[in-house]
Amino acid sequence: MAPKVLVSDALSETAVQIFRDRGVEVDYQPELGKDPARLAEVIGQYDGLAIRSATKVTPELLERAEHLKVIARAGIGVDNVDIPAASKKGIIVMNTPFGNSVTTAEHAIALMFAVARQLPEASASTHAGKWEKNRFMGVELFNKTLGLIGAGNIGSIVADRARGLHMKVIAYDPFLSEERALELGVRKVELDELLARADFITLHVPLNDKTRNLLSRENLQKTKPGVRIINAARGGLIDEEALAELLRSGHVAGAALDVFAEEPARESPLFGLPGVVATPHLGASTTEAQENVALQVAEQMSDYLLTGAVHNALNMPSVTAEEAALMGPWIKLARHLGAFVGQMVSEPMSSVRITYDGTAAGLNTNALNAALISGIMKPSNPDANMVSAPLMAREKGIQLSTTTQDQTSGFDGFIRLDVSTQSGERSVAGTVFSDGKPRFIQIRGINLDAEVGEHMLYTRNKDVPGVIGSLGMTLGNLGANIANFTLGRSAQGDDAIAIIYLDEALPETAAQTLRDTGKFIQVKPLQFDV
Repeated sequence: MAPKVLVSDALSETAVQIFRDRGVEVDYQPELGKDPARLAEVIGQYDGLAIRSATKVTPELLERAEHLKVIARAGIGVDNVDIPAASKKGIIVMNTPFGNSVTTAEHAIALMFAVARQLPEASASTHAGKWEKNRFMGVELFNKTLGLIGAGNIGSIVADRARGLHMKVIAYDPFLSEERALELGVRKVELDELLARADFITLHVPLNDKTRNLLSRENLQKTKPGVRIINAARGGLIDEEALAELLRSGHVAGAALDVFAEEPARESPLFGLPGVVATPHLGASTTEAQENVALQVAEQMSDYLLTGAVHNALNMPSVTAEEAALMGPWIKLARHLGAFVGQMVSEPMSSVRITYDGTAAGLNTNALNAALISGIMKPSNPDANMVSAPLMAREKGIQLSTTTQDQTSGFDGFIRLDVSTQSGERSVAGTVFSDGKPRFIQIRGINLDAEVGEHMLYTRNKDVPGVIGSLGMTLGNLGANIANFTLGRSAQGDDAIAIIYLDEALPETAAQTLRDTGKFIQVKPLQFDV
């Protein structure tokens, strides 16, 4: 059955056609996002939800989204999506961070020109027939210092345009490396230095707990007298009351805002102040940008629903279509290794250590980590998947670490999982053979070669004569048919293990019968999603 997508906000017809051309059933209802009650009634039918800013994806809506796998926002801001709630439900949240980058950067530059030369006020005055030529005295951008807060995709475009205007550009961004700053032609500085030196300040950061009120009253008071401030990023980055006071006092010469703490902005302490340019969140409002983000949403959602490829996800590692095809067996192996440990360990885990060797080390290990953690969490949380499981693990306080290494064995590559609990360590390793089938190759440090099946049985015993015969006879008497039987031991007379692939699930009563023989240290039926 073809996956089904709901488009609940206005999106380009071209994007809708892309869904259809790719074989995705699409329901285009662009007004539905404005009717939360109706949206909640129908959301349970869909595998994907494509939105813009009108649709609010709340925990209450997600509770009704029984089949939803992916939410994609046409644009960069996802303030209208409860990402933690979506992650707990195992729903991927995507955005389109690059489709409107140029448009938004150009709007920031336009606002900078507008506030520097008082263009809106001069235009209104001229339209009124006043011809107040001497009233509007602006400043040049040439040779001024631009303070860039955020030097990511949009910020870097603004820096490029500003340098073309022969501005000096300094940047505050904790994630900006010195090498990248050199490449952009900007000087990396701390926030206090930027505030003290910049003639113009532009913001290009997301709104989160770390950036909320970034330009607080305290920080605004640190700015250079006569500074002009431009925000085309997100509302809530600036204390609007404090900015209004500093504008009235003359400390801040001007401000240009495309975004506000409350939107739609019907009221603001900044409205009506001289030197303030205000636009109604137009940063992405060009024909080109609207088309670009819509097409990206359609392609990204179709890729995920049809091939498993993940692009621009905010709560899961990205996986290209090529990676998805190549990594399929390795993702399955990672999930099996996690599921083995998740079923074998009955007490809380304090740490999970993953080693990637050879071929596995060259793959997308972030995605493999997510698959492995989902395997660990699924026995106790049946709804766990690659999106929700890492969040569940963090909530349980499990520490995750990974290591990659060159090929160190006779296999092309392998994955080893080591977990720590209060009572000790457990380890399991596996590889993918040329037939594409995952295999367990080591358990508790004991080498073996075990194909993974849906129904399996793990036993551990002391290596003494008669155990294998007793095991086979007991299973036969219980009516359990063996598809594959793999043995391993650490040394003669020491621990020995068996991994048995059964045609059907072994009932717990049958497992107890094996325990009652007194020949086994451990007997554990296992289930795997194959």
